[in-house]
Amino acid sequence: MRLLKTALFAPGINLKVISKAMTSNVDAVILDLEDSVPLARKAEARKIVRNTILEAFKTKNGSSQPAILVRVNAIDTGLLEEDINAVTVLGLDMLLIAKAENVDDIKKISNQIDVLENESGIKGIEIGLQIESALGVYNCYNLIKASSRVTLTCIGTAQDGDLQNNLGCGWSEEGIEMLYARSKVLLDSRAAGNVVPIDGVFANLNDEDSLFKESILSARLGYVGRTIIHPKQISAVLKAYGPSLSELNYYRRLIEVFEEAERNGIAAIQMDDKLIDYAMYRQAKRIVGMDKDIS
Repeated sequence: MRLLKTALFAPGINLKVISKAMTSNVDAVILDLEDSVPLARKAEARKIVRNTILEAFKTKNGSSQPAILVRVNAIDTGLLEEDINAVTVLGLDMLLIAKAENVDDIKKISNQIDVLENESGIKGIEIGLQIESALGVYNCYNLIKASSRVTLTCIGTAQDGDLQNNLGCGWSEEGIEMLYARSKVLLDSRAAGNVVPIDGVFANLNDEDSLFKESILSARLGYVGRTIIHPKQISAVLKAYGPSLSELNYYRRLIEVFEEAERNGIAAIQMDDKLIDYAMYRQAKRIVGMDKDIS
């Protein structure tokens, strides 16, 4: 999965919102079959989402099109198998598994995708894990390792959301109540390998300042982006998850200076009163790689 700073939810039942989301300046659109779709309209939503993915694939225009994720229903709802069968079509990038908790469930999902891909010739569908319970946080590393298809984790940090309810904790934009859970999921994601860790939604659409502050905390911990619920949240999220232009310029200069020193047989230098060696060089390469489009 490519780097995701902004992943915009769109209810799978709402064609107008889906259309707007697909033309938004986001890294990914999450077509939702779970909480935003009434039980009586799940079958209808599957058809809409399936057709949306197929149509997007027909008109795909290189990297300018957002990645397409589908959030499917949790396994204990009895709806998951039908969800996966309906939306596993050309153009789908990832299935986002709601309330991921059990390793065996992820293995079963991965096996189901194997069968569908073999039957259809589709390749490369990835799995994202939405971590929304204490058990999900506890099992996060093993959930990731359950399938090589897992390339993304998304912790559910929304105020009054499932994780807060399950933990029985409070909520604040300072984030102290969920600091351990955020840190655990981040650590497990990094330790498990090539997994993109993103944060959950911020529910207050009209509080851009608090969204930015909470996102800054998330970015400092190591998250690379977050899910959003409206295009008006894009700007604050992009700003928070950076890197800023000044940071990019600094790290680009560091790379240039260090590589010049390395060509001269030196691997430890001083730049701006700081000691620079291979560790700092690798950090600079990582940060510059986070946003190659900024100039």
